[in-house]
Amino acid sequence: QVQLVESGGGLVQAGGSLRLSCAASGRTFGSYTMGWFRQAPGKDREFVAAVNWNSGLTDYSDSVKGRFTISRDNVKNTLYLQMNSLKPDDTAVYYCAATQRGYSNTYSNGNAYAYWGQGTQVTVSS
Repeated sequence: QVQLVESGGGLVQAGGSLRLSCAASGRTFGSYTMGWFRQAPGKDREFVAAVNWNSGLTDYSDSVKGRFTISRDNVKNTLYLQMNSLKPDDTAVYYCAATQRGYSNTYSNGNAYAYWGQGTQVTVSS
């Protein structure tokens, strides 16, 4: 059974940085696509970033491109999201997710992900 546990959220001022972590267990993730999604109050879940665990290929939403960086540590089985130049609009619960489905067709589609963490709150004050 795949388990994903996020950490690293918190309160930060606009312009600041946070690094989220997602500890993954239960499988070998070489064939997986891993992603970060977020959901703000009253809004739909939104794709943030994804990585092909095997190849390292990454993709980002336009709203975070150039500010956020997704990465993974194959030894620690941990996914990261480095968030810089944070804005109040980045305030949301951030979720880590995993899927075995092919990367190119699914990376930004939340419905394609089978496994989800519990989420971690990120609050950016103005």
